[in-house]
Amino acid sequence: MNRGEIARAVVDAGLYMVLATADGDGRPWSSPVYFAHEGHRAFFWVSSPDVRHSRNIAVRPEVGISVFDSSAAIGTGQGVYMSALAARVEGEGLAHGLDVFSRRSVRHGGRVWTAEDVRGESGMRLYRAVADEHSILAKDGQPDHRVAVDLG
Repeated sequence: MNRGEIARAVVDAGLYMVLATADGDGRPWSSPVYFAHEGHRAFFWVSSPDVRHSRNIAVRPEVGISVFDSSAAIGTGQGVYMSALAARVEGEGLAHGLDVFSRRSVRHGGRVWTAEDVRGESGMRLYRAVADEHSILAKDGQPDHRVAVDLG
């Protein structure tokens, strides 16, 4: 398997991604969130705008994302590491994002999400992060050595 195939397989198998954010002062925070993706570059999730990672994104849209199998035996795991820009999805992109998110949600035993579920007084909003960089562990004998992956 080449690097791109490995990265795509890890993302496809993952249910949760770790979303790393920072507030306006640079104080870091990380949160696991259930996600759906489009083309291994656009990642969608639903969160309350009042939780820390959502508040952080509102002031600092640069995020880090990692997807990995936390049940892998020590020394055998693989992860995909990404830098991305994140934002709340509103307007024209909302229907498309909800479609992407709902299709994966239903495949994993969840439900279809509608615009009403992420507007008004619902308490939830749809978010998207678009990755501009991907890397994986090199698995070349060097400890913690990552290599860039082109998913183009």
